[in-house]
Amino acid sequence: MQFKKVPTIVGGIVIIVAIVAVIYNVRGGAKADGKPVAASASSGKPGDPLAADAVDLNDAQVKSIEINQAAEHVFSQQRTAVGSIDFNQNLSVQVFSPYQGKIIKAYAEVGEQVAKGATLFTIDSPDLVQAESTMIAAAGVADLTSAALARAKELFATQGLAQKDLQQATSDQQTADAALKAARDAVRVFGKSDTEIDMMIAKRKIDSALVVHSPINGRITARMAQPGLLVQPGTAPAPYSVADLSTMWMVANVAESDSPMFHVGQEVKVKLMAFPDRDFSGKITVIGASVDPNTHTVMIRSEISDLKHELRPGMFATYVIHTGDPIASLAVPLDGVAREGDGTMSIWVTSDRRHFTRRTVKIGLQQDGFDQISSGLRTGELVVTKGAVFLSNMLNATPES
Repeated sequence: MQFKKVPTIVGGIVIIVAIVAVIYNVRGGAKADGKPVAASASSGKPGDPLAADAVDLNDAQVKSIEINQAAEHVFSQQRTAVGSIDFNQNLSVQVFSPYQGKIIKAYAEVGEQVAKGATLFTIDSPDLVQAESTMIAAAGVADLTSAALARAKELFATQGLAQKDLQQATSDQQTADAALKAARDAVRVFGKSDTEIDMMIAKRKIDSALVVHSPINGRITARMAQPGLLVQPGTAPAPYSVADLSTMWMVANVAESDSPMFHVGQEVKVKLMAFPDRDFSGKITVIGASVDPNTHTVMIRSEISDLKHELRPGMFATYVIHTGDPIASLAVPLDGVAREGDGTMSIWVTSDRRHFTRRTVKIGLQQDGFDQISSGLRTGELVVTKGAVFLSNMLNATPES
């Protein structure tokens, strides 16, 4: 009975050996044709917590990836935010008529560059008519009293006039001159020049057109002025708006948690959709005094020079605000980092450019096409810098059994 069991035991051993051989070929053995074989592996150190899988590549597959030594890359300490361009409201002026009246003519168009003192529009002002009428009347009285004083002096010289009458004529003339001066000043307030005033007095003719000038050098950003429109001092909308576009505002909202990192004077780099290949530079000029209770963000405003007048209010902008000195850290190009299905980030390292081990890493900043590797990689290690996703896909495609 015992001799009959021997073949059965031997046969069982043969079957077990065959199964082990199959498992070895599928899970860990090398194939003669050079195709990749997946195997359970570690990172090379006993007890290393960064356990990972590995793949072997043949010559053709190695040529499809790039391998380099791990090196440091300089990362800027910065924060990004999204915002928009706006006029520099400190240099933007709404031009109102100083007095009530109807617009006679509007001269400037939207987008036109105007100099300080340029005529924007004229109005027919009843207040100006009244002031000019008073001035012309005062000029007439002044002429009359001047002539009366001259006659009084002649008569007094020939003792044909009492001294008190001469004194009265002198007083009348001085009063008339003072009234004329006050009337001229009243007309001058409306923007009339001394030449224009002298002309009106000489011709005894009223000029009812009140000229409204641009108070600054700038560009017309809005126009509501139309002939016949009744305007009131300070009543919106203003007939014209003029803005100095040599500088523009860049307004963004940053997260409340990031707000302590910002301060007035920090440099800002701005990218615009209209100019994707250019950076505009500015500095933070204002930080909001309160936090928006709905979005929990803080307003940050910066000012940028725009001498070429390329920026337009409402342009979408992406801000990069530097918050500290640059730091040097190990980094891998973006193509050298793969996101796995469980959300972890991994790289592929090798020592012989044939056998590649997947290693889970932690990444930090992402700038200039590089991922900062905060843990999981050492300086000088050979790492795949292009093709990490290719290797991960190969490993995931390899059958487990």
